[in-house]
Amino acid sequence: MKNLIIVGARGFGREVYDLATQCSGYNLEYVIKGFLDDKADALDGFENYPSIISSVEDYVIQENDVFVCALGTVKWKKHYAELIMSKGGSFINLIHPSTKLNTNAVVGIGLLVFMYANISNDCIIEDFVTIQGYVGLGHDTKIRKWAHLSSYSFTGGFVVLEEETTLNTRATVLPHVTVRKGATVGACSLVIKNVKENTTVFGIPAKKLDF
Repeated sequence: MKNLIIVGARGFGREVYDLATQCSGYNLEYVIKGFLDDKADALDGFENYPSIISSVEDYVIQENDVFVCALGTVKWKKHYAELIMSKGGSFINLIHPSTKLNTNAVVGIGLLVFMYANISNDCIIEDFVTIQGYVGLGHDTKIRKWAHLSSYSFTGGFVVLEEETTLNTRATVLPHVTVRKGATVGACSLVIKNVKENTTVFGIPAKKLDF
């Protein structure tokens, strides 16, 4: 039996805890050992959660430990996952049983996939991708490492989301469009053409935002 440790005990970490209890491996392949977070009081005032064991920086990995990274910001997800891996830690997938993985869908490691996501035919999802509830991925979608797809976002067929991209809630990317590395698509936006690297787009149709 593995001991699952959740990296991050803030709001998203609490959601990932429930995801972990709803997946088929719970109490069969793993039990939940607790959280890692440098904010020791992050769970103060909340009940029915396991405790914060340590910060990521101070934690010494034990035999049978496995991890998931419950950080909603791509930058910090990557930072802390890489820190755990540099210590020799390994990550598992949490895929909600209501999720549909269609024919030839390929997934990596470190995935978080919430309820009623639909991963269509021949999709490729690389490592450490987060897919929140009710996301729809069209056929032949490719999602590169570290991407984050918020609830109700959608990709059409042959979309490519490159590394470290973010689709916010209800964002839609039309077929054959590429969202380049590090780009962010704002909530409720409609992407009709390729999005440049490290830019933020918003609106219908989505246009670049300058800050």
